[in-house]
Amino acid sequence: MRLGVLTSGGDCAGLNAVIRAVMLRAVYGHGMEVFGIREATHGLLCRPVAAIPLTSETTSGILHLGGTILGTTNRGNPYAYPNGEGGTVDRSREIIQGYHELGLDALIGIGGDGSLAILRKLALAGGWNLVGVPKTIDNDVDLTEHAVGHSTSVEIATEAVDRLHVTAASHNRVMVLEVMGRDAGYIALSAGIAGGADVVLIPEIPYRLEAVCAKIEERRRIGRNFSLVVVAESVKSPEGSVRMVTDAHGQSRYGGIGRVIAEEVAKRTGAESRVTVLGHVQRGGSPSPLDRIVASAFGVSAVDLVAQGRFDRMVAWQDRRVVDVPLEAVTAGTRAVDPNDTLVHTARGLGISFGEPA
Repeated sequence: MRLGVLTSGGDCAGLNAVIRAVMLRAVYGHGMEVFGIREATHGLLCRPVAAIPLTSETTSGILHLGGTILGTTNRGNPYAYPNGEGGTVDRSREIIQGYHELGLDALIGIGGDGSLAILRKLALAGGWNLVGVPKTIDNDVDLTEHAVGHSTSVEIATEAVDRLHVTAASHNRVMVLEVMGRDAGYIALSAGIAGGADVVLIPEIPYRLEAVCAKIEERRRIGRNFSLVVVAESVKSPEGSVRMVTDAHGQSRYGGIGRVIAEEVAKRTGAESRVTVLGHVQRGGSPSPLDRIVASAFGVSAVDLVAQGRFDRMVAWQDRRVVDVPLEAVTAGTRAVDPNDTLVHTARGLGISFGEPA
């Protein structure tokens, strides 16, 4: 049996751990051949297909490495692929054919909800046998409690809060940390609790600047002349708009809300404020032990699904074990923070403000 594996969407820590687990389980557990496809679906556009055999030699020493040895991309939707002239073209049939030219019997796709939705569409159109593995630092893939990459991103964000705590106290400043979180506030929420933040702003809970400033003033009254604010990048501005930046390729992404919050806090409270945008630092580095463990468990279970002939499924973590769920259900929506979540309740119990009116 010939098995393909690819990583798609944004990079994160733990992808190589999945690739390694897929190879070990497939080759030594089921006697399969395994091929790693380069640069997500872009590799399937190449002729010959851009793929490498995955063996103990080609995957040796990658467990602790961040990123992905296969490369990845979050640009170039197969159904609206840039044509180099400012327009787009549908190249899905070429990608579908690439799977068959490689002689694959099944494909394991490692990606977030957007990537998995595209892969599933290709699979249904092209007769692929597909199994999904969830990865995203945002932890917003539906039906799974853990996604590969989230644990490491929280560790990095927490370390940033710890470091900002020291300089905030030294200078009596309000330090605002903007973290990633495309549509969900899991990184901000977890890092805020772990790092001892005073205010956490997430897209799932509406806030008011007056309440944020009231928290800062409350700390001043008890002699705490510094505060730490953690804000997810997708939080809206006080006027209700999402802050976006556009790169040289014309793609827009979230960014800038941290500076807005810092400036408004300084204006309203008179506090000296500084902003730190953590950005892609959260995607890099060696994966945490939890990410390595979850990634390894997902990789093994994904191969087992292939061996059982159970396709159009995604491996997921629920109730301390790996299960599998329908890809159709996963790609129908995203997983957001529930305002009644245990972590939200914990944060409130610790005195962390979400900027809600009293």
